Amino acid sequence: MERKQVWRWVFGPMAALAVIGVALVPVLPYASGAVHNASVHAPNWALWDDLTRQTQIHVVAAMAALVIGTVILSLPKGRGPHKSLGWAWVVAMAVTAASSLFMTGLNGNAYSLVHVLTGWTIIALPMGVLAIRNRNVIAHRRAMTGIFLGGLVVAGALTFLPGRFMFSLFFG
Repeated sequence: MERKQVWRWVFGPMAALAVIGVALVPVLPYASGAVHNASVHAPNWALWDDLTRQTQIHVVAAMAALVIGTVILSLPKGRGPHKSLGWAWVVAMAVTAASSLFMTGLNGNAYSLVHVLTGWTIIALPMGVLAIRNRNVIAHRRAMTGIFLGGLVVAGALTFLPGRFMFSLFFG
């Protein structure tokens, strides 16, 4: 592997982890106490009824995108199922990103750092579709994998921070 490629594969994830680490610093004092009192239990579905309709749509779309995206990653690329499921994934991701624009509870009534991933998804999603329409498989792969990892895996992991809905649903 070329030195430039190694640098890209090392620097990118390290930069992402550094940004996430810095973003989590204000939460750490609260998180340590909440995690200490947490216990794994069956989901408390009564909390679901307390969510706004936008948040319910967001959670359902994100879960659909996570399941579809995982299936897509396990299938051969470029064939019928990949294309069909790919369009379903694009729609689920678009709904997830659009619905997150109406959610501001993490920072009072203001957007939070998590919304940077929303902006990134809104920009990168059509770019990934255009890339494959122009037969640029490498750009398509990078855009869609980046959205999957950043927009679903990282953002999804952040929903399990103490005080957030998913943490309360499973651990609170």
